[in-house]
Amino acid sequence: MSPSPSADSSTGFSPKPVLEYASTVGLQSAGVGLFVSTLQNALGNHNKGAMGVVTRTGGTIGFFAAMGFTFAATEAVVRNTREQDDALNGFAGGCAAGFLAGLRQKSLPIAFGGCAVIGGAMGIFDYSGQLSGVQESREERRNKFFKKPPKPIVELEPTSA
Repeated sequence: MSPSPSADSSTGFSPKPVLEYASTVGLQSAGVGLFVSTLQNALGNHNKGAMGVVTRTGGTIGFFAAMGFTFAATEAVVRNTREQDDALNGFAGGCAAGFLAGLRQKSLPIAFGGCAVIGGAMGIFDYSGQLSGVQESREERRNKFFKKPPKPIVELEPTSA
């Protein structure tokens, strides 16, 4: 494995920076956790006010961030170790995140079940090609979306006078 993120000429593989990728996904997951914590705070019956997002249901924010970081770090490490970008990477990342969810419940059977369910879901998602299966450029999507002007039935030739 080369230390630079440039692509290897023989395989076309370029390693993914683990810490940068995991930190980005962890912060994004923390944002989702903040949203979920806000919903929990709004729908709950308590006297904490708006600070309940952090004081009462704030563990949700950290848990979502930890799951996102764990998923991304595991996925990137497996990808870089195997030097392949396929569905197994997503399965391993999902398995690690699901296992973490089970550990939060303090139950080993739930941890193994979470590993199987979330890992399987992410593996299938990656295997199916992120649901679309086709990577299109912006211009290709634009051309498919907008109508093309109709072609005239009869082509008029310019008359010379």
